[in-house]
Amino acid sequence: MPELPEVETVCRGLAPHLEGRRLVHVEARRPDLRWPLPVDFAQRLQGRTVVALRRRAKYLLAELEDGTVLIAHLGMSGRMLITEGKPPVLEKHDHIVLATDRDIWVRFNDARRFGAMDLTTLDALETHKLLAGLGPEPLSNAFNGPALALALKGRRTPIKAALLDQHVVAGIGNIYACEALYRAGLSPRRQAYTVQGERAERLAMAVKQVLAEAIEAGGSTLRDYRQADGELGYFQHAFKAYGREGEACGNPGCGRPVLRLVQSGRSTFYCARCQR
Repeated sequence: MPELPEVETVCRGLAPHLEGRRLVHVEARRPDLRWPLPVDFAQRLQGRTVVALRRRAKYLLAELEDGTVLIAHLGMSGRMLITEGKPPVLEKHDHIVLATDRDIWVRFNDARRFGAMDLTTLDALETHKLLAGLGPEPLSNAFNGPALALALKGRRTPIKAALLDQHVVAGIGNIYACEALYRAGLSPRRQAYTVQGERAERLAMAVKQVLAEAIEAGGSTLRDYRQADGELGYFQHAFKAYGREGEACGNPGCGRPVLRLVQSGRSTFYCARCQR
């Protein structure tokens, strides 16, 4: 499932084509994705101008001139496909179609239909069921060592699980939690409440670094993910831990094999010597 870097990459790819543009045609080719679409979905979007496109956690947010906000989640296989010029030949899994006044066509293609879209308003955005209670953005100034330490205080759960809790920090998924813990030298089994002081500083910095590098690389392509221009992300080639079970740890002087364990139904990859 796309995580924060992948969604940020898609957002940056879409923004030049949608921001400041009027949606002259909106088509919902089915009444639902993961959940039912609003009954007036297309009508509320068509004819409106996109004022801004941004990301919150793993969600794309398109703000319209009348205060409406389109919330989109890519799910496991969702892709935003851009076509310029004449209308594209629609594919079976092109579920949502947007066309702008500059002959830009954006199709939301989602074979598995785990993606989702909903409409809300700017005034109600922070209390929307998908966004309410989300933690700070990890790349913002609000996320740092002291803030992370405070969020983890008293949490008797493995630190890996705590990082995946969207109330602690927004947008981190399994891949980047593994990579950040490896860089910070913290065991994924370590109890979250023990990550205080210098440990919290190291982890917050590692989270910021790995996310920033992944965004620069266009995200990680493992299965279905594509950037908005159709290109693949390539940060998976820089993984230090994720998916490297049995391979030698890359830290100088270590060489121990990367191990895999299952936590909350998800694979965790780590070095038992370098991560404590």
